[in-house]
Amino acid sequence: MKTNMKIRNRIAGACLLLGGLVGCSEEFLDRPPLDAIVDANFYKTDDQILAASAPLYNIVWFAYNDKASHGIGDARGGILTSGSYQLENVRFNTTGETPENGAAWRAFYNVVAQSNSLINNINQFVGEDVTERIKNHGLAEGRFMRGLAYSYLVQNWGPVPIITNNTALLQDTTIARNTEESVWQFIIKDFRYAAENLPESAVMPGRLTKWSAEGMLAKMYVTKAGVSGTRNQSDLDSAAYFAKSVIDNSGAELVAEYEDLFKTQNNGNEETLAALQWVYNAGQAGQWGAQNSVQAFLAFGSEITGFGDGWGGDIGASKWMLDMYDDLVFDKRRKATFMFPGDHYPYITQVPPGGSAQQLRVPARSLDGARPYNSRAWVKKYVVGRPEDNDGKVVQQGTEINTYILRLADVYLTYAEAVLDKNPAEALKYVNLVRARAGVNELTAVTWEDIFEERIKEFAMEGQAWYEFTKLEYYDPAKAYSMLEEQDRGTFRIYADQIPDPTIWEIEIPADDTSPRFFPVSEANFKIPIPSSELARAPNLRKPAVPYDFTAGN
Repeated sequence: MKTNMKIRNRIAGACLLLGGLVGCSEEFLDRPPLDAIVDANFYKTDDQILAASAPLYNIVWFAYNDKASHGIGDARGGILTSGSYQLENVRFNTTGETPENGAAWRAFYNVVAQSNSLINNINQFVGEDVTERIKNHGLAEGRFMRGLAYSYLVQNWGPVPIITNNTALLQDTTIARNTEESVWQFIIKDFRYAAENLPESAVMPGRLTKWSAEGMLAKMYVTKAGVSGTRNQSDLDSAAYFAKSVIDNSGAELVAEYEDLFKTQNNGNEETLAALQWVYNAGQAGQWGAQNSVQAFLAFGSEITGFGDGWGGDIGASKWMLDMYDDLVFDKRRKATFMFPGDHYPYITQVPPGGSAQQLRVPARSLDGARPYNSRAWVKKYVVGRPEDNDGKVVQQGTEINTYILRLADVYLTYAEAVLDKNPAEALKYVNLVRARAGVNELTAVTWEDIFEERIKEFAMEGQAWYEFTKLEYYDPAKAYSMLEEQDRGTFRIYADQIPDPTIWEIEIPADDTSPRFFPVSEANFKIPIPSSELARAPNLRKPAVPYDFTAGN
């Protein structure tokens, strides 16, 4: 354990240094500082292999998880709205200078760089005492995370460079973007390798398994199915095969209560198939980036974080999002995802200004005559509360709540989408399993729209909504653009019938509300532009994309 912590800390420093280099170098992606993790004396034991892959579960993803995940995944996807924060993403005006754009690009290529270093260094330096099982495990972890990073890259920016050797990149001035078809082929190859080489049971708590990779393969195949412009049935069949394998063989189960998924004490629950593992460190000394920072930006105020953060008072659910719920009271996902005035969360402590500690009862900040209301449905998901609510393990801008990469409900809905045309009864079965957990009535028949809406409700504020639209845009761009243009992203009021203990809420748009509500979407602003700073450093990114040479290596 001492060795693992030492190596983890040194890798953290290397990754933080990489972030600085990417911001000031002449190339858009540099070789990461290799430090001890590429020392020829390292990679000599199973423990060292596992220590070397540990950063792939947290710090290299930090810049995306921090703000870009909800800025791109939820704000662009129509889940999140705001009067100021993330406004370029909310209004579909993401530019080359939008902060979340650059942060996401750099984070994904940091993941690629760290994954490549792990893969290449294991192949080069692995010692004879390393078991074949752990060697392949380390390689598979690298390829899983690299494939995941590329799935985000291609869906956000289209053709992007495929890089497998960061050292060679330093001498290569001809690096170019690769076609979307090439990138998707590369992604599938990485996840297939991971599925073939990861174990059925995790080697350590929180580590990837065969089921993590097969579940992601199912998701990747469902998206790849539309890349050619029409949905490829063979890809859908592959998605169904891998999803059903996970359902039947992984042993994963839905957590009984949806709200429990987002409590720190339930990290690593029975529904989790893959997650980023954030690690508590008191004071964050030397560990910035190793903890989950999202509560700082999503919580409505410092009274529920215990520190000077909690800057989310001006953000919340869009009206389009709230209109998705079958029922604002009985759909358990609403309260677990968004706070309404008067909502009661007994497991979060609230210390109002000048007041004493109490269980959180969401305040109504305004009155319309005798009617209490809020102008935001504040974010609840990934807001876990103060230190006293989490065994002391909360610091300013840092919690240790896991970030889901994949959970079983996702596999259920992926399977339903994959089999919908061939076996609608089977699709209906798995959609209804998700709905039953949410506390809403079963459907008697299921359509693509039903599955789409179920995914929006189930994964709101998990950074997924935008990727539902990128998936659709591949094979039906007109529908994707139309759906996005019809989303009501404007302001509104949420009225509670009484405070405390409301029993019903009403959502109304004031007669004098002139805020913009709908925004144009087309091919011109659907994909995110490559960050301007990267285009300036790497002019080849402006050139037409070329197919990737799959004979070149990993």
